[in-house]
Amino acid sequence: MAPDLSELTVLIRGGGEMASGIAHRLRRCHMRVLITEVAAPTTVRRAVAFAEAVFQGRHAIEGVEAVRVSSPEEALAIWKEGGIPLFVDPEARVREAIRPEVIVDAIMAKRNTGTDSSQARLVVGVGPGFRAGANVHAVVESNRGHNLGRVLWEGEAEQDTGVPAPVGGYGEERVLRAPREGLFKALREIGDMVSVGEAVAQVNGVPLQARIRGVLRGLLKDGIKVEEGMKAGDIDPRGERGYCYVISDKARAIAGGVLEAILHFLKDPRFRSV
Repeated sequence: MAPDLSELTVLIRGGGEMASGIAHRLRRCHMRVLITEVAAPTTVRRAVAFAEAVFQGRHAIEGVEAVRVSSPEEALAIWKEGGIPLFVDPEARVREAIRPEVIVDAIMAKRNTGTDSSQARLVVGVGPGFRAGANVHAVVESNRGHNLGRVLWEGEAEQDTGVPAPVGGYGEERVLRAPREGLFKALREIGDMVSVGEAVAQVNGVPLQARIRGVLRGLLKDGIKVEEGMKAGDIDPRGERGYCYVISDKARAIAGGVLEAILHFLKDPRFRSV
């Protein structure tokens, strides 16, 4: 018999926007979810990223809270409270102690950073860098378009285009990028309305100026070390402040694909026989 969903443990590598959308949906489905992150996440949409718990100790998104922990015992306590334990553990070594049935690599690095199908009964890779049937069991498409959220049991996801998806008619113009290498310093906050030419942040004294008018939907954390050209912020020209604090349509679509992969595999004889 396949395990009850409330007894299913899912480790998600990454606590960024897409990974958090996945974690939120799986936790809402009563699965025991844990997240592993790096010590200094470079997440831009921090309001909807559980990675923010690395800095704050805890962070809530749409009624679900992630709490930074350092031991499996602490993780058990957070699960009992209905939350999501988050470990600063870039290599996801906690899996050896917790032994999750499912691992989801949602780091969104566009390459595989060490995830392998031997690490759990079901291993899902999100986006490019994974091959279903080889280094993972399934891949979930992350590119916007007709196949967004599609589950692949063979082959790879589409390659990243490197082009930001249009929002309100703006693509690359809505993205703030670091003008040079150095330390990032925010001058405004997520949720602020900004105007064309306004300095939103700076890197070693060099300003990042808004190219369009809109709501500052995402911004790196103060003190993060950045490289020239690195994405550091996101302006939403639609001007709806509420969008800053809710999971995006893209993240929900990807989360749906991951949920489909898990539910499908629970009925697969391979899951019960491993």
